[in-house]
Amino acid sequence: MNKTAYLKFFAVLLFAACSKDEPISIVNAIPVVKAESSYTVLKEEDITYADGLSHNTTSNSAFAIPLKLDLYYPDNNSSNRPVFMFIHGGGFNGGTKTKPEIVEMANYYASRGWVFVSIDYRTTEELGVIQGMTPEELLTYYRGIAPQEWVENALQGAQSADEVQQATAMYLAQRDSKAALRWIVANARSYNINEDFITVGGASAGAITTIALGISNLEDFKDEITISNDPTLSTSNLNESYLVRSMVYFWGSNIKLDVFEAAYNLEQYNRYDANDPELFMGHGTAQDLVTPYEEALELQSIYNSLGIYNKLATLTKPNGEPIGHGAWNGIFDGKGLFELTFDFLVERQNLSVE
Repeated sequence: MNKTAYLKFFAVLLFAACSKDEPISIVNAIPVVKAESSYTVLKEEDITYADGLSHNTTSNSAFAIPLKLDLYYPDNNSSNRPVFMFIHGGGFNGGTKTKPEIVEMANYYASRGWVFVSIDYRTTEELGVIQGMTPEELLTYYRGIAPQEWVENALQGAQSADEVQQATAMYLAQRDSKAALRWIVANARSYNINEDFITVGGASAGAITTIALGISNLEDFKDEITISNDPTLSTSNLNESYLVRSMVYFWGSNIKLDVFEAAYNLEQYNRYDANDPELFMGHGTAQDLVTPYEEALELQSIYNSLGIYNKLATLTKPNGEPIGHGAWNGIFDGKGLFELTFDFLVERQNLSVE
């Protein structure tokens, strides 16, 4: 699929086992988790993890807004907890960290011993009104918000202002999710998080962002903009680094990395290598999918070629019929998404289960 076709794919969003057989061993102490819900879940809401530049419907210049996350953790005395950061969907046009299914997932994991973090990030809702702007005006309007190369690439392939905004919001989601993960690392001791056991996951646009987060280099979606152009970068724990151990992907795509390659004239699959995080994918096959099942097959093929462990769960409805986008009630081998991902993380991260 060429880059123009990929941008058309985003217009749709707008509207609407392999050779590495053994789990990776970790030198540090292995976290202990529970097979069943065992702990009362404590929650801290609307924690600011960074600031980001934004526009509203009337602004001529960008202004800073707080970026927030919710943090769920078990009421226990463990000093060694794995962490799972989750990124909501919404086609980069909206969505929320408090989506009921995400809250349910947060409680599932936190009650079993994880720290679970659900993040919000900037979407097209924070990108103002650009209808009627010339390309030069648009580049000025979004200076500091997204790199010039990214906006120029969007202008080349988009057929409407809405598509330009959506493509620009893709960058914001990535910048913000990386900042959220750096915040988690910076505050790991406060929540007894073991940084060797970081999982990142997401649904739809959140899965697209997850893949780009786990695969891209640490400097990607961070160093393309300077602090002089975006002073809010100074709030985003720029000196922290992280290593994602596992990725959890629900009905997503690797399309953002394709756009990144196009914006910076990189070879296809430039950022993939054999050290990338292991991957669980849950994806349906119904014809009405916003992100086609073939996207999961493409990722599986890339992973297999690199010898990285991955699992693709082809989800269905409980009655066995094909299931479409947003398949939170999908099943595979008689198990739902929470149990499937729990089993994957426990096995592949070698977690101790009681």
